Amino acid sequence: MILLKQITTMNKFIKFWLPVILWAALIFFFSSEALPPASRIYWRDFVVKKSAHIVEYAVFATLIFRAFINSGLQRKKAAIYTIVLSMLYGVTDEFHQSFTPGREPRIRDWIFDTIGAGFASYYLWRLLPKAPQKLKNWAEKLQLG
Repeated sequence: MILLKQITTMNKFIKFWLPVILWAALIFFFSSEALPPASRIYWRDFVVKKSAHIVEYAVFATLIFRAFINSGLQRKKAAIYTIVLSMLYGVTDEFHQSFTPGREPRIRDWIFDTIGAGFASYYLWRLLPKAPQKLKNWAEKLQLG
């Protein structure tokens, strides 16, 4: 009985928390690389790179929210903890970039990370329950609560 519970717990960890860890590792990997400009035109480069920050942290927050929800946390608490955890990881990511040649930490990047995590968390917490049934069914398949 104890072994079965441990196996179930390990399977739950692998299914819900391992994707969070792998996505964090991917963010860490990309932060370890110097990035060439996305465009020679400053505003285009800015838009591409800041959009990437928003998207990567929205995905990160979605994975964290999913893990919290499937660990038994209430939706509101899951959303709050998701934003906090994403923000903290964003700070460590910017700190990590201070050691990467060709990269530098920027508060502005952390703000864009937070915007992505905040948008995803808010959507999953408040808007998904009000979404059309087709979208809810898709979210249910992804186990987003």
